[in-house]
Amino acid sequence: MTDTREDEFWFNTRTGEVEKGKQSIASERLGPFATEAEAARANEKLAENARKWAEEEAAAEAEDGY
Repeated sequence: MTDTREDEFWFNTRTGEVEKGKQSIASERLGPFATEAEAARANEKLAENARKWAEEEAAAEAEDGY
């Protein structure tokens, strides 16, 4: 059995291209995403998540008195 799903989209971090299905090695892929548009903004989404997590962590540390 293969784990390749052709209805998923991945962002290739090496090439900056969106791929349909698993075309590249795992260390060069972000995803899966439901749509090509979601995959195309993978780097933007990662940056948003990183900012959100940093803000949450800073707020938690402030509450704890760190």
